[in-house]
Amino acid sequence: MINKYDHLTKEELISILNKRDATRKLGLVWERDELEHEKSLNNDFIAVDFIEHLSLGEENFENLLIEGDNFDALRYLHIAYKNRIKCIYIDPPYNTGNKDFIYNDSFVDKDDAWRHSKWLEYMYRRLTLAKDLLSSDGVIFVSIGEEEFAHLSLLMDQVFVGMKVGTFVWRRRSGANDEKNWFLSSDHEYVLCYANPGFSFAGTQKDWSKANDDGDARGPWVDGPLNQGKDIKLRPESFYPILNPNTDIWYPCDPDSVWRFASKVKSPHKKIRTKFMEDLIEENRISWPENESIVSYNTLDELLDAIKLGTAPHNLRVYERLDTYEQKIINNIPNLEFWVGKNIGTGKPRLKRFITEIKKSDKPLSTWILPSSIKKIDLECIDLEQVDHFQVGYTSEGTTLLSRMIGNKDFPYPKPLSLIKTLINQATDSHSDEIILDFFAGSGTTGHAVLDLNSEDGGNRRFILVSSTEATTKNPNKNVCKDVTFKRLKAAIEGYSWRDARGTHEVEGLFGTFAYMKTKRIPVESIHLNISHEQVWYGLQLFHQVGITPYRTDKEVQRVIINQTEVIYVPNLNQNVINELKLLQNEYYLVIYSWQPGLLQQQVSFKNALIERIPEFLIEQFGGGITK
Repeated sequence: MINKYDHLTKEELISILNKRDATRKLGLVWERDELEHEKSLNNDFIAVDFIEHLSLGEENFENLLIEGDNFDALRYLHIAYKNRIKCIYIDPPYNTGNKDFIYNDSFVDKDDAWRHSKWLEYMYRRLTLAKDLLSSDGVIFVSIGEEEFAHLSLLMDQVFVGMKVGTFVWRRRSGANDEKNWFLSSDHEYVLCYANPGFSFAGTQKDWSKANDDGDARGPWVDGPLNQGKDIKLRPESFYPILNPNTDIWYPCDPDSVWRFASKVKSPHKKIRTKFMEDLIEENRISWPENESIVSYNTLDELLDAIKLGTAPHNLRVYERLDTYEQKIINNIPNLEFWVGKNIGTGKPRLKRFITEIKKSDKPLSTWILPSSIKKIDLECIDLEQVDHFQVGYTSEGTTLLSRMIGNKDFPYPKPLSLIKTLINQATDSHSDEIILDFFAGSGTTGHAVLDLNSEDGGNRRFILVSSTEATTKNPNKNVCKDVTFKRLKAAIEGYSWRDARGTHEVEGLFGTFAYMKTKRIPVESIHLNISHEQVWYGLQLFHQVGITPYRTDKEVQRVIINQTEVIYVPNLNQNVINELKLLQNEYYLVIYSWQPGLLQQQVSFKNALIERIPEFLIEQFGGGITK
């Protein structure tokens, strides 16, 4: 049987095995050799065209909306943004098989034998390029569903070695949807987070405005939960009553949420890292309820009747069970007779936490993202003073907002604006020109989030969005970038109105501008002939970190000043251009790009200038993005 190794010598086979042994590591493996090589992978140079009628605002555009394959766009961004992107957020296709993932110009369905391998190869190529764009304190967030969560986690570990920060979990909907096969409602998604060593979340400043100052020598204090989210079965030693020695009022322990601290009575020999409850009470570290109702029962029958009627304190009737309620109570709440004849408080004692003893003034983040609609009663066992939990909307929030903004109901499941705003706000500094990149921009939620945040805090954040057309051979005219992303950003900036049963609602616009760019592939061997002067000028502007200004066809020399440097592009060298360059003042350092640098240096004597050859300079900067 003939195979692909038959023509190799023994030495060549040994070389292949040695190389494989040296490179094969623990991690994810997928079948790349059996896949048709992705058509988007090529050695072409990538340029961009400026589409003026789809750009918004005045020139010197600092935000970018790029239409094109994101593999091409990422390679192009290497020209100017290598090691410069502070935050990347992407919401890639989840590979559900329901026409959400295009590979080689066609959708991948559930029955595709190479479905997962195609997705991994597709993501690997893009994530590898994205990694090089991150700044030394940069971070990348990737949303993903259950279908590819395990694969993506391993892939991210392989690409972003040693950079894992954590995984956020958020509930994407409130209603249940029972799956046919398992009778399970899948209501959550993940956000994977990887970052370079210099990154840290901002956290949130703890709010001391409501601190209590009762003259205690230890200073003002805030209160926190005294109970924990564990029940009597998990922590039986933490189930016991406590007494307020100042009022002789007793407080039952909630069987569903027992005390955080051990008792000397129930665990006298236990070694603990904190304090016993008795010590906390003695040191006046318990905040006792004020102006609460007090109940008392003279007999056990009277107490049981109150439990049956539902008038007893909540903590004494948690285990009520219809016809067998008495037996359940006695089995789960030891020594119910203890409460007969005692004054029982109906409130909840809390723990005093003195500000002078709190080590950090900022709260770290929790990986558990709470729904913004969560009820206050559900937060009782969460110590919100210690950890900051994101609270964001469901996917329905994103769907409703997009429909109101552009009337589009065909773009499926856009992320809620609140989710991306929260992530970006935690990952960026409003007072710097930090760049946020989304190369799976979809409906443009990330750009909208940046504009909204800047409007709220006066920030200078900038965005780069890459959105493809999603056109296929069956639907060649589809253009998500132009028909969805562009329209949403335009509505966000200019304002929009929407109607419901209550009437018309006007939403004010946010300040902002963006340049609409479109990628174009140029074979490297023909770049000298096919790259336009406009494309050269846009690439140079991005490289020098200035906003995009249109190419002026009425000008023989393109010029822009940034800081103390004047960037100059000379499309054609003639006597008029030479005369213009001779008149340049020496107040700025000059960086001149020319197709004829040698001739230019012969004609003009520059004292303080750097001259670079075009297009070789751009090709060199692009270099890392050319596939091998």
